[in-house]
Amino acid sequence: MKRLMKLLLPLSIATVTAHASSVKTVKHTIKSGESLYTIAKKNHVTIKRLCEVNGISKDKVLKIGQVIKVPVKKTAKKRASTKHAAKKSTRHHLAKKQERKLAKALVRLNSTTVTKVHIKKAKRFTLSDIVFDKTSFNGKMSGRSKRIIELAKQKLGKRYVWGAVGQKNTFDCSGLTTYVCKANGIKLPRRAIQQSKYGKPVKRSELKPGDLVFFDTSKQHKGYVNHVGIYIGNGKFIHASSAKKKVVITSLNKPFYSQRFKGARRVASL
Repeated sequence: MKRLMKLLLPLSIATVTAHASSVKTVKHTIKSGESLYTIAKKNHVTIKRLCEVNGISKDKVLKIGQVIKVPVKKTAKKRASTKHAAKKSTRHHLAKKQERKLAKALVRLNSTTVTKVHIKKAKRFTLSDIVFDKTSFNGKMSGRSKRIIELAKQKLGKRYVWGAVGQKNTFDCSGLTTYVCKANGIKLPRRAIQQSKYGKPVKRSELKPGDLVFFDTSKQHKGYVNHVGIYIGNGKFIHASSAKKKVVITSLNKPFYSQRFKGARRVASL
């Protein structure tokens, strides 16, 4: 038995040495107050492992300035990297799933064919997070709707004047809608509140270019219509803005207008 142990001992030492040499290590210079215990604890390894890598005993007294090898744990880094990748993949999958779900809901809601939909980056998605590449509605824009929008766009930048209906190329909000609709054979009532009762009512989710959109822009949110614009598609409308003092294009999703939206009417098909 003793003879067998004598034969196996060199072999076991050689195995440990070979294994130790294959371990990835970094060099560490001993500083004042450090010991095998403190170094092992700091680097999340055992004293035994530290001794094996350096070929020393646990009773070895370390000298300041002495350089030893410290094993590096690769598994923790790899595990963290894998966990991060899996988490990122899950987030991406959920975002894509949510995007498809919202697109389907929008198609059902609008009875439209959505050409392309992008979802803004957000932790939680709502229909207001959807941005269209193209105006999404069935069929092509009617000739009258197109002419109404083209004429309105020609007035971009023209001065806002309260009560104006095109005199010297100036307009107020209902003056602009009255002007472009009259030029296309549609006689609208003069005031925004009256226009909000003219034509066919339309849900916000079913808007088409050429529809009139109405708002309550009063500071106190009085609850009645006092502003009107023309929907041009892609979530935007054109209007004569008293705040901007001119005819401008604005996003319907802008919080101020989104929260004050009071309805829409279809007049281009009349």
